[in-house]
Amino acid sequence: MLILGIETSCDETSLALLEDKGGKFTLQKNLIFSQTITHAKYGGVVPEVAARAHMEKIAMMLEEALYSPIKSGNDKKKRLRPDVIAVTAGPGLATALLVGVETARTLAYLWKKPVVAVNHLAGHIYANWLPVSHPEIVSRNLKIRAFVRDDIKFPALCLIISGGHTELVIMKKHLKYKLIGQTRDDAVGECFDKVGKILKLPYPGGPEVAKHAAKGNPAAIKFPRPMIDS
Repeated sequence: MLILGIETSCDETSLALLEDKGGKFTLQKNLIFSQTITHAKYGGVVPEVAARAHMEKIAMMLEEALYSPIKSGNDKKKRLRPDVIAVTAGPGLATALLVGVETARTLAYLWKKPVVAVNHLAGHIYANWLPVSHPEIVSRNLKIRAFVRDDIKFPALCLIISGGHTELVIMKKHLKYKLIGQTRDDAVGECFDKVGKILKLPYPGGPEVAKHAAKGNPAAIKFPRPMIDS
């Protein structure tokens, strides 16, 4: 089974082809177009600009994904026909999401194939169990080892710290989530961006703040520990 994945929730247009052979998954294609340079002049992501950029790129990326050879020995330039289309349906920027969702719906209609709507926060959770191909980009404070699906022990407590979301989620089994806590105002990722902007650091602010923080003294300020007696 060949699965086409489409992601346009924010400022990256991403397409992937995943092959499922008897429960063994192989990533055949992984295409990403980043809009970082486009949004840098504004100091942050502009939703309508992001949506237009998705519209400009997604057709040519589909062409590249579906008409060129894949790793499993298909050396002829013929169009691939995925069996399932998985698309990010939320959360995210409404107009940006619309580009991916409508692309998926159109392809599903033409190919008569099913569409699976994906919550991209679930993707953040499951990405933790992917093999680490570039350990050098992972913080030295984290101990990383590759997991497979059967390694996951439930219940699992999941901490999501992405650009627009900071949540604690309990998983009692695969694909069953219960939200137990979240920030009430800004997500951690948004705070990084705002601090970067206040300090007049280049966009995106997160990596720049982290770069400067790595040079500092982690014990310089004694931060309070909230709710330690609860």
